[in-house]
Amino acid sequence: MNILIIGVGGQGTLLASKVIGQVAAGSGYDVKVSEVHGMAQRGGSVETYVRFSKERVYSPILDLGGADIILACELLEAYRGLPYLKRGGRVIANTQRLDPMPVLTGAAAYPEDITGKLRRAGVSVTAVDAYEAAVNSGGDKVVNVALMGVLSGFMDFTEREWTGAISESVPPKFLDMNLTAFEAGRRLNRELD
Repeated sequence: MNILIIGVGGQGTLLASKVIGQVAAGSGYDVKVSEVHGMAQRGGSVETYVRFSKERVYSPILDLGGADIILACELLEAYRGLPYLKRGGRVIANTQRLDPMPVLTGAAAYPEDITGKLRRAGVSVTAVDAYEAAVNSGGDKVVNVALMGVLSGFMDFTEREWTGAISESVPPKFLDMNLTAFEAGRRLNRELD
């Protein structure tokens, strides 16, 4: 399983990759997690990779067309990550719009109908308002965890495995908010049916 986690600096892509990696490793998979790629400290695009298998995984890096799933904390980032998705792959994207610097300066326009463009490219798209789920869970900094809740509905790991990995990865004072956001994401996934 190859997962690309993509967003902008400050959206928690590194935490998401750590949690997903812990869940997979705890289930006996060989796991490789990449370091952050991008301009995290400047609000730029950031991507991390999680790769796991029952066989040996030799590299954390994904090739173009190699991702089974793209987990995107922002809609334009989902679209930017599309070349990494393999045929038949799935995009799980937060519908929140965060304008990149070229849009803010007027040098470029934010693309219209990104979800439609993804679907027309033949991609399975799960687009959810993870930002609202996060805010309703106690804070806008847990969008990544709400998205992991959505992701969990497409994977075979148990809820206990997910919440255990979150509990090990999040400071105790933020744990309740993160667990609430994770459950909100699981509800969003169930509501897709």
